[in-house]
Amino acid sequence: MFALAPFSLLYGAIVRGRTALYRAGVLRTHRIDVPVVSIGNITTGGTGKTPLVIWVARAMANEGHRPCILTRGYGRRSANRRVLVSDGETIFADALTGGDEPLLLAEKLRGKAAVISDRDRVAAAQWARENLAIDLFILDDGFQHLRLARDLDIVTLDASNAWGNGLLPYGRRREPLSSLARADCLIITRAEQAHDPERLREEAKRFGKDRPIHLAYTRTVGARALDSALQTGPTSDWRDRQPFAAFCALGNPGAFFSHLRREGLALTLTCAFADHHIYTQQEIDRLTELAIKSGARALITTEKDAVKLRALRFDIPCFVLEIEVEIERAEDLRAILNDATCHRRKANQSARGTG
Repeated sequence: MFALAPFSLLYGAIVRGRTALYRAGVLRTHRIDVPVVSIGNITTGGTGKTPLVIWVARAMANEGHRPCILTRGYGRRSANRRVLVSDGETIFADALTGGDEPLLLAEKLRGKAAVISDRDRVAAAQWARENLAIDLFILDDGFQHLRLARDLDIVTLDASNAWGNGLLPYGRRREPLSSLARADCLIITRAEQAHDPERLREEAKRFGKDRPIHLAYTRTVGARALDSALQTGPTSDWRDRQPFAAFCALGNPGAFFSHLRREGLALTLTCAFADHHIYTQQEIDRLTELAIKSGARALITTEKDAVKLRALRFDIPCFVLEIEVEIERAEDLRAILNDATCHRRKANQSARGTG
């Protein structure tokens, strides 16, 4: 592993050089004529970002906006083409064509936000403005996507591994910690898993300077049987089906398993697949066999995994954990979002007045 350290130095130099080229205008940044809110991170793997994207989209929709989430759609088969996952009302794609996270976002935000999977998020934004009457974009995993200008940069720090133990490929960090000064707001996700969240907040202040820092807690809403995952309301007796065998295909599977244990759930087996993994019936059959041998009475997985499992057969019950994010000082974060959108609106009016 230590042999990778020199490559981390090279990687850091490349990242700094790329950022400098954007700042100097050598690489072009494109400005869309409506507000753009970016939600990203500085580490690879899951940082609890998706529940925050859902929270922000709902908050802005409730303010009267028509938001659209722009995402690359990792793991989808149609990686090189644009896919309209949802126009905000109708869902047009499945997990294979649109991606597992985009489909989850589309289902959770039906009636609130459109979702588009596209590697070229500038072109996707321009298309959405022309065809969907969008007045706000949420750039998913956008901190490194400097090609699209944003009015607000929110960066998530996963409390279970905030700093990534070094730059890629030695560690998990995509950028130097000094890059956090580029953010407008820092949110420490999974704060319930931090030994000392206030100490983590103080550490973040060293790099984020005077940026506001919020703690976000992952809360369990409930769980439902996989075959009823599209219905409303959790199953009331799901905890009675313990012990569970837990499985997932996430960037940070340990955070999911830790969350279940913090909920007091008995786990006889945990199984982690690669992030965005597409399950086969053979894998589910083998997983079920191992679960039964371990003494589990049921399986439990995530909502992101559930969108890829509905066509498969399960010989024992499979439950889907439902979570939501709870923001410390949520009203302050809403004010930050509203200030950013108002600033963009005023800037557009000023530009039109002087044009």
